[in-house]
Amino acid sequence: MDIEGDVFRRKRFETDKLLRFGFTKTAGGYRCETLFMGGDFSAALFVSDAGKITGTVTDEMNKEEYRQLRMENQQGPYVSTVRARYTELLEQIAKECCIDVQFSSDQANRIAKRIRERCGVEPDYPWAQSGDDTGGVFRHTDNAKWFALIMNVKRRVLTKDGDERSADVMNLKAPPESIEALTARPGVYPAYHMNRKHWISVILDDTNTDESVMELVEESYRLTGK
Repeated sequence: MDIEGDVFRRKRFETDKLLRFGFTKTAGGYRCETLFMGGDFSAALFVSDAGKITGTVTDEMNKEEYRQLRMENQQGPYVSTVRARYTELLEQIAKECCIDVQFSSDQANRIAKRIRERCGVEPDYPWAQSGDDTGGVFRHTDNAKWFALIMNVKRRVLTKDGDERSADVMNLKAPPESIEALTARPGVYPAYHMNRKHWISVILDDTNTDESVMELVEESYRLTGK
């Protein structure tokens, strides 16, 4: 279970707020240790300079890491309570130390900003009511047809290599005659959940530059505007 990833998926840390909360600056980032569950457990948290948070929960009785916390098959009342209290602690940190962003990755947020500047549109989130608020759709202002979709998925759905890490992925329309050449590029794949004869998926992890991604966005905008 990536509990931290779920809580901080669309958050960005502000260093002054981390320090006010009780984090201390160390090599490579910021650290904080705190007790919870009445002192029965401790949480050691580290926020890297790149903004990635990791945490270790320790059972104070035996001074061992409480590994059951991250085992999805562990759903008993006690472990569920520990998990809930730890999540509440993380949510408190998110509230006091972070700002909200539209998407998980820095590149996705930069691309969204460029789309706003060039096309004058903000994403809408059509699946939010069903519990998925990570899928942002960019639409033409005149006909509401969408030309780009950013979603957060497991990398394995594109790479087919079992990679369980999450990534922001952008679906874009492309000329059918260009699909094969485009998907030969690093970070570009046959479209996820779309017609692969007309759409591609691009992982927004800086494998491709913002400029090259925007070239694909502008082509998709042109193709879907017909």
